[in-house]
Amino acid sequence: MAKHNELGKVGENRAADFLINKQFTLLHRNWRHGKHEVDIIALDGAVLVFVEVKTRSSYRFGFPDESVTLKKEKMLVEAAEIFLEEENLDYEIRFDLVSIVKNKSQEKIYHIVDAFQG
Repeated sequence: MAKHNELGKVGENRAADFLINKQFTLLHRNWRHGKHEVDIIALDGAVLVFVEVKTRSSYRFGFPDESVTLKKEKMLVEAAEIFLEEENLDYEIRFDLVSIVKNKSQEKIYHIVDAFQG
């Protein structure tokens, strides 16, 4: 596995732990439907949250969450619509980002609640 893929998996695990510690209930990790993928789907109280996790080893190219493009946001919105339809759910929904910078000397986790609108 490439180093960036390994770092991504570590980041997703840290993000899951972080959200659990914030009392989120994790429902799915790496949910997929065709070309759509959501890193984490969780409940924050009565709100269904679709979480994108971005991890980098430094700030050299900016904060990890800055790499989430409009195209990625649209894909997440489409994924949420598919998920809700498939599961026949009617929840208030939200899109969060968990941005992680992790290397040998530091680990910083930033949780951006309601990062964009669907």
